[in-house]
Amino acid sequence: MESQSSNSTSQYLTFKLDQELFAVDIGKVREVLEFTTMTKVPRMPDFMRGVINLRGNVVPVVDMRLKLGLTMTEKTVDTCVVISEVAVDGERTVLGALVDSVQEVIDLDASNVAPPPHMGSRVDSAVIRGMGKREDQFIMILDLDKVFTASELRSSSTISPEAPAVSTGPAA
Repeated sequence: MESQSSNSTSQYLTFKLDQELFAVDIGKVREVLEFTTMTKVPRMPDFMRGVINLRGNVVPVVDMRLKLGLTMTEKTVDTCVVISEVAVDGERTVLGALVDSVQEVIDLDASNVAPPPHMGSRVDSAVIRGMGKREDQFIMILDLDKVFTASELRSSSTISPEAPAVSTGPAA
């Protein structure tokens, strides 16, 4: 019987932010949408660009450039919203990530993923799951569960900070 090797392959959705290539585990991605009109919500952090209506559900949209310390995303023909699920305090939350452009779904062998760098990156290495290498290109693999804190996501919902973060049904 053959033992499992460390050469397992994972699939990632790749996208660009300010000419840099990023990726997220395809298992976290629900769908990719064209840029759409967003409703601005007062008193939200700058990186929270607004909310969209996704088949009757209110979904917050985060500007991934701003969230990662880069400049604001400008709308182009390639701008997309990646609808993802993230774990916050043990619960799954759906949110949209505004990105410059979605590239492709790729397979990366575990042997082609290195630990995140400790310095020298424009992006906080705490949110980087690893550095993928494909041909002569590096890909920053993000850990979406670490990109957003529970308090940030709570502030983007209709729940006030004093209220419990438990949903008792559809919002009125």
